[in-house]
Amino acid sequence: MTNPGSEPFTYTITFSLMDEQGRVMSTVEETVASVGAGKTVRRTLDHGGYPADGALDAGRVRILDVERVPSDEAPVPADTCPASGLRLTADQGDAAMGLRVVGLHLENCGDRTYSLEGYPVLQLLDAEHQPVEGVEILRGTEGIPMAGGDGEAPRPVTLRPGEAAVSGLAWRNTTEFGEAVTVPYVRVRAEAGSDPVMVAPHLDLGTTGELGVRAWRKDESGSGAGRPDA
Repeated sequence: MTNPGSEPFTYTITFSLMDEQGRVMSTVEETVASVGAGKTVRRTLDHGGYPADGALDAGRVRILDVERVPSDEAPVPADTCPASGLRLTADQGDAAMGLRVVGLHLENCGDRTYSLEGYPVLQLLDAEHQPVEGVEILRGTEGIPMAGGDGEAPRPVTLRPGEAAVSGLAWRNTTEFGEAVTVPYVRVRAEAGSDPVMVAPHLDLGTTGELGVRAWRKDESGSGAGRPDA
């Protein structure tokens, strides 16, 4: 992996592993952290999940996708806690009947209590990390068909060490008149002034021009700790 940029980037590469007939047997995701400007990092692909009795060579590997984010904004691994004491990640999302939902998860992995209220602060970015214009970010999801409303006004959330909060993005993948909009990256702040984290949810917004964001609420599922990165 070569970084042609002028700052360190963290890359996530998705590989497709095929058999001798060209059929896809599995996909593998590899993250290469903090590749310096103008630097090249070489690694051997760990093809976990490929049939044990199958021979795999370079001719049976395809690159499906490459994501890159500035290293100082990359989501941190589940076994790492940033200096802020807050680990922010996005999940793989869910899609049904044209409705798309991506969860945002904020875990207090530090040693002090943290309080917040309201909505995550979002900046929508294109493939070159430039701002995407013409999309309205709605507070709440009442305006997104089939998404279900938040129902209540934002309330204060207090996170003790080990506790987590959840938010989410919701949109309709509807394409009618106009040019469909895709947003590969979103820069997320837990609240105004927080350290930014860049996630790659690949928002396929169609021509709706709207993205709903839910207010932070306490994660009562008990699954906040150790949540894997997206």
